[in-house]
Amino acid sequence: MTPLVVAAVLTAALTHASWNAIAHGIRDQLLAFTLLGTGGAVCGAALLFFTPLPAAGAWPYLVASALLHVVYQSLLMQSFRLGDFGQMYPIARGSAPLVVTVLAAVFVHEIPDGWVLTGVALASAGLVGVALWGIRGSGTRPHWPAIIAALATGLSIAAYTTVDGLGVRASGTSLGYIAWLMILEGLAIPAYALARRRGQLLTELKPFARRGLVGGVLSVFAYGLVLWAQTQAALAPIAALRESSIIVGAAIGALFFKERFGGPRIAAAGLMVVGIGLMLYPG
Repeated sequence: MTPLVVAAVLTAALTHASWNAIAHGIRDQLLAFTLLGTGGAVCGAALLFFTPLPAAGAWPYLVASALLHVVYQSLLMQSFRLGDFGQMYPIARGSAPLVVTVLAAVFVHEIPDGWVLTGVALASAGLVGVALWGIRGSGTRPHWPAIIAALATGLSIAAYTTVDGLGVRASGTSLGYIAWLMILEGLAIPAYALARRRGQLLTELKPFARRGLVGGVLSVFAYGLVLWAQTQAALAPIAALRESSIIVGAAIGALFFKERFGGPRIAAAGLMVVGIGLMLYPG
């Protein structure tokens, strides 16, 4: 990966952790993801004026990805309801890179060399360790329903990452692909919320509107950078490098949500840094 691709993915990681923290900070998760989806769909619609339509071959991937993103958002809402941000976010994000590595090898024929494979494995172990070692060191028992929801979220992340890696390469326009993806996926949860909350929805959304819509804009920016990076480099190292966002997430959990960080998570973060270094090693 070139320095520009690395910088783009790291910027996406920081932005991604930020919008997830905004979502977690809104207690009613259905309201949070309604605002995020609305903000993303509005951004996608605005981008349509500046980009051509994706190529015909990209549309099956777009539809599949939109469905997978709705599943991902539903699982993420559930994990945020059940557990701490500083643990659920790392488990969800940290479990994805190894699955992406396998899926990329099978479907995209991107076979990683020894350095990249070792780096992905170490980075993934460190990322998950940020969450699991924190639980172990806290003296509390893991909340397994929350962990299972977070792991399922990670599998959905791996699935849409692989689908989008194929789709954006077939689209001929990464900007057009992200625009239509945000429109297709962004309207699903707001439509569900409108059907469920009916006339109360606008009143309930009003106190959180600014935060939620800002989060939606950040989500478009973060994933747009990742999609562009996927046209420039292999999927597996991008997926692993992107998940450095969980270090930011763990720090946000400690600083803003008063969740425990501690020595075990610092050690796991160091392991992650070593893994990222190996992924970027030219061999």
